[in-house]
Amino acid sequence: MNRAIYGIHHVTAITSNPQRNIDFYVNILGLRFVKLTVNQDDPSSYHLYYGDELGRPGTILTFFHWPDAPKGHRGASEVMAASFLIPETSISYWMDRFESKQIKFRGPYKRFDDEEVIVFHDPDGLELELVAHKSSETRSINVWKEGPVPIEQAIRGFYSVTLSEEGYERTASVLADELGFIPTLQDGSRFRYEIPTRESHRRGEDDGGANIVDVLCLPYTQQAVIGIGSVHHVAYRTPSDEQQKVLRHNIIKAGLNATPVIDRFYFHSVYFREPGGILFEIATNPPGFTVDERAEDLGTHLVLPPWLESMRKELLEVLPPVQLPKKNEMQHTTEE
Repeated sequence: MNRAIYGIHHVTAITSNPQRNIDFYVNILGLRFVKLTVNQDDPSSYHLYYGDELGRPGTILTFFHWPDAPKGHRGASEVMAASFLIPETSISYWMDRFESKQIKFRGPYKRFDDEEVIVFHDPDGLELELVAHKSSETRSINVWKEGPVPIEQAIRGFYSVTLSEEGYERTASVLADELGFIPTLQDGSRFRYEIPTRESHRRGEDDGGANIVDVLCLPYTQQAVIGIGSVHHVAYRTPSDEQQKVLRHNIIKAGLNATPVIDRFYFHSVYFREPGGILFEIATNPPGFTVDERAEDLGTHLVLPPWLESMRKELLEVLPPVQLPKKNEMQHTTEE
């Protein structure tokens, strides 16, 4: 059987201010705003999606808009950093851009010999990285061409995520035995796991990127408090509902609790906590974000899953207005 995990599908974090969030990720980082919708488990709050031109799996960063959540505190048992891939030659461009936008950053510094890393934070304090690496050469075709960052310098989607753990063996066991990652590198307390790349992504199966998870072992570190400025969960991508069912079966067989398959409209999801306590998700590649909008209209208005459409008027009365980027810059109001 072909392996069922291709790498990272999306990363979901928590923000306090949807407008500030949109302005940062679109205007500063140059990601495409691909979907304005609501949190399906808490419809009175937004769920914001960013990615490449279509929001393809492996490029998707999402945010729950929870202004009343506590401020997150760093520690063990969290996704402590989400890393974006940039071209090897673009480090100077991004340093200059951050300086001109008054974005504080650290670096660049070397990691595992062939990576150059810049560390920075979003307005809520979420830790992010830009990783310059040669693998960017194969991931340029889907860059959002209408964004504020030149194509040759633009973010190519995710490179990796870093998990912070008190220990690493049990987490590593799940990554390897249930999800198909293999250990590849170690640098001190940083342990790297990767999904092997395949030739098939050249034929349209984009399983060649966003395939790295680093586990950072931080013993004697207090537990993280997940809140504003924290990652809520990391999702791994699988190509089909059938493969997702196999994965869910294996996760349960390994003694971990998993949710039933949940229809998120743009993908199907299964959630479980790995042994260190971080929330993992298995998400299907299809249907994708064009299931309810044309590609050119992505992110230009509030969309709701069919089962929430009857609540549109009520939701618009409680959701804060936001100014949306690009095609039809607009303010949604209660009269929408």
